[in-house]
Amino acid sequence: MKLSELYWYRITPLHLLLWPLSIMYRFFIVIKKACYWLDICHTVKLPVPVIVIDSASVNDGGKTPLLLWSVDCLLAQGFSPAIITRDNSGNSSLPGPVAFNNDRRHYGAKTLLLAHHCGKSCPVWTGSDNVAVAKAMLDVNPSCNVILCSDGLQDFRLERDIEVIVVDFNEQSLGNGLQLPAGPLKLSFNSLDHASFIVTNNNSDYPDDFMNRRKTYNMKLFYEIAYKVENPKIQKTIADFRNDRLHAVADVDNFPWLYEVLMKAGIDAEFHTCAENHRFIPEDINFPEAGMVLMPEENALQCQDFAHDKLWALPYNAWVNTELQQALLNKLRNVSAQNN
Repeated sequence: MKLSELYWYRITPLHLLLWPLSIMYRFFIVIKKACYWLDICHTVKLPVPVIVIDSASVNDGGKTPLLLWSVDCLLAQGFSPAIITRDNSGNSSLPGPVAFNNDRRHYGAKTLLLAHHCGKSCPVWTGSDNVAVAKAMLDVNPSCNVILCSDGLQDFRLERDIEVIVVDFNEQSLGNGLQLPAGPLKLSFNSLDHASFIVTNNNSDYPDDFMNRRKTYNMKLFYEIAYKVENPKIQKTIADFRNDRLHAVADVDNFPWLYEVLMKAGIDAEFHTCAENHRFIPEDINFPEAGMVLMPEENALQCQDFAHDKLWALPYNAWVNTELQQALLNKLRNVSAQNN
C-alpha cells in the first residue's frame, strides 16, 4: 500500500491540516494558469495541433488506454501522430525517443507500454520538459501533424489546442474526492468545464450533479485476453486460468484492478504486490511451483528480457463512445484548418 492510500481514500483527523493545503494548491493552480493567460509567463505555440490527454486524478484512471485508442483513431484517418510524455522512472531528463528494444530499465512501465503498442506506427518521445521534447521530436519527425501529450494537464507553458480529461469514478482513482494533498484529484470538478472533452469511466458511480453539468463521453475498460510474453501469438481468456496454479504479480498501481478481474472470474490466485515504480528482477516472477504467472501488461513488459515460458501478460483495452471519435476528429480538423 502506498503511503498516500492511508489518507487519500478516507477522511481522517489529518485532513484538518491537509484541507487548507488543498485550498492553497487550488489557488496556486488558478494563479499559475492566469499568469500564462495574461502573458506574464510566456507560452509556446507549436506548428502542429497539440492534444493533451490526462486524468483528473493522480492515478491513471484509464488515460493510457484512451491515449492508445486515440492513436489508432488518428492513424485510421490519415494523420501522422506522435506521443510525448514525462517518464516516471526518474531517469528521463533530456528529450529523446523511446526505443522499446533498448535497455528497459531506463523507462517507466507506462512509457514502455506506449512504445510497445505505438513505437512502430508513431514516434514516442520522453523527457522532463514537454516543450523541449515536442520541439526535438518535430525536428526529427517533420511529417508529424498532431502531437498527443500525456501528463500535460497542468503544464500551461505548452499551448494545447484540445484538452481531453478522463474522470474515473472508481474509488481507486477518485478516492475521497478531495484535491491534492488531501486527496488524489489534480483539479476540482468545476475546472472540468473548460476542457474540450470529458471522458468518464465507471459511469454507474457518477454523482447526479456531474451528469447534468455538460456532455460527457463514456469509456469502458475490458480485460479479456492474456498472451504469453515469450510468444504473444499464444493467447488465453481469463477463464482459461481457472485450472492452473496461478501466481499474480503487479505493482501497487495495477494490483487493485488485477485482483478485481481475477476475483470476478472466480480464479484463485496467489498475489504478490510490488512497490510503485518497482524495477522488476527475475526473482520477482520466479515461482517453481506455479503453473502460470500472470502480470498486467505494463509490468510484464518490464520483465521481457528475462521472461520464462510461464509468464503471461494481461492487457487492458478501452471501448469508447463512438461519438467521441467523430467529435475529436471534427475539432482537430478545425484546428488544423485555422493553423494553416
